[in-house]
Amino acid sequence: MAKRDYYETLGVPKNASDEEIKKAYRKLAMKHHPDRNQGDVAKTAEARFKEAKEAYEMLSDAQKRAAYDQYGHAGVDPNMRGGPGAEGFGGFAEAFGDIFGDIFNGQRGGRAQGGRQVFRGGDLSYAMEVTLEEAAQGKEAQIRIPTWDDCATCHGTGAKPGTKVITCTTCHGAGAVQMRQGFFSVQQTCPTCRGTGKLIPEPCATCHGQGKVKSNKTLEVRIPAGIDDGMRIRSAGNGEPGTNGGPPGDLYIEIRLKKHSIFERDGDDLHCEVPISFTTAALGGEIDVPTLAGKAAIDLPEGTQAGKQFRLRGKGIKGVRSSYPGDLYCHITVETPVKLTEHQRKLLKELDESLKKGGAKHSPGEGHWTDKLKSFFTA
Repeated sequence: MAKRDYYETLGVPKNASDEEIKKAYRKLAMKHHPDRNQGDVAKTAEARFKEAKEAYEMLSDAQKRAAYDQYGHAGVDPNMRGGPGAEGFGGFAEAFGDIFGDIFNGQRGGRAQGGRQVFRGGDLSYAMEVTLEEAAQGKEAQIRIPTWDDCATCHGTGAKPGTKVITCTTCHGAGAVQMRQGFFSVQQTCPTCRGTGKLIPEPCATCHGQGKVKSNKTLEVRIPAGIDDGMRIRSAGNGEPGTNGGPPGDLYIEIRLKKHSIFERDGDDLHCEVPISFTTAALGGEIDVPTLAGKAAIDLPEGTQAGKQFRLRGKGIKGVRSSYPGDLYCHITVETPVKLTEHQRKLLKELDESLKKGGAKHSPGEGHWTDKLKSFFTA
């Protein structure tokens, strides 16, 4: 199934600013996040979340966005990139290497000394889960990532010990061959050596002629304070190695925020629900509420209703690009008492009778609701 246009996925025009793209992605990520969608809609929501994330990753990167604007999905397709054992661009770039060389050399590959094609290594992605507290304060972390080391058996040559690598007899080490098509002379990757300019008659049994073996390494990563879900940290040069001496790719560490038991993050702001008893709601008073820095006090007025929102300025999170921290919004929920004793039931009934004698002043909302019902049924 064909991919949707990235701009259409995010719901932004093609001339959208970086900030507009970021806001659109954040809105979709919040809506379709797997933690917020369960049951029958989970699969659809997850697909939409991944689709929005891919669109944001491409359009938030200036270089990738430019390639996408010019070539569409083909311009950012990772399958078009070179990597260990890859053949470069394939059909189009190889068949028209001389004519379109300047375009492709500036984006994916180039030529080493002697004419051999070199390609930048592929990028790697690593998903890291962090808690809300870690995201707010930042942290130092260690991660294990795959890497490629020179083969200890052949010392990186790719040839079996005691044998040698020879120059390709087809391209004579150039890595490319000239082909004439009508009036045009075009250059194509050598089909014999696949652009390396060399042949290995007897490959090393350990690395199978690659000259490198896959291993793992530990990388120190600094998570900046204020980082948010979906943001990425770029570690230059820690991706896959390039081909024919090309530069390595990069490692992108994608942040995934763990679900918190109390707070829900919305940008730099935090939200939480604060349950109170109906007597506290009626009488008012000071209550303690949680913040990431400890406890804070809220002065409840008498007659606080369910759904009342209290804003604590500066008690949210200071984002990585923000000058000031966000706010904390406390949403009041009034709890109805359960498992009452007979004595408690009697007291509540007495209170109810007393309130009814006082009229609508004790329950202004109920009075308005009754008036609306009368108007509705008599209309």
